[in-house]
Amino acid sequence: MSFPSRQEAYAILTEYTQSDSLIKHALAVEGAMRYYAARTGEDVEAWGVAGLLHDFDYEKYPSLDDHPFRGAEILRERGVDEELIQTILSHGSHTGVPRTTPMRQTLFAVDELCGFVTAVALVRPSRKLEDVEPSSVKKKLKDKAFARNVSRDDIRQGAELLGISQDEHIAHVLAALKPIAPDLGL
Repeated sequence: MSFPSRQEAYAILTEYTQSDSLIKHALAVEGAMRYYAARTGEDVEAWGVAGLLHDFDYEKYPSLDDHPFRGAEILRERGVDEELIQTILSHGSHTGVPRTTPMRQTLFAVDELCGFVTAVALVRPSRKLEDVEPSSVKKKLKDKAFARNVSRDDIRQGAELLGISQDEHIAHVLAALKPIAPDLGL
């Protein structure tokens, strides 16, 4: 298989993931990855596939002992490119895989923020991403009780890895997700 196409990656995702919210999270991360790749002149398809597959094993193997290690094994068995596998492994701090490439850094940077932005949209009266502004996201980030499982530290570190301010990163992720809001149910 080497490097899966978007269609092949989506098939792997849906083979292992039944949860609508996890599939939507994968689509959000894919969208953010594609956005950043286009912005920086990188391979949009490859970056999108990394976003789509980063959590494909999470529903079946949610413990830190298993995720994303089991997913890496599954992808290796299918002959997937090792660089893609290393990128997926790098999104978890517990894996020890360094974030030495722009794709790895971006995957880490957008993962938690995509989940957080989605949560912000879901508590809006309209439940629409188009009604979410960067200031709304920043305000909710300060509320430790809101989406408490989302690591604010990871979001901060992600912006630092990309060499941009957190405000700019939030604005980019919102810009990435708004065009695909219907696919995300937002």
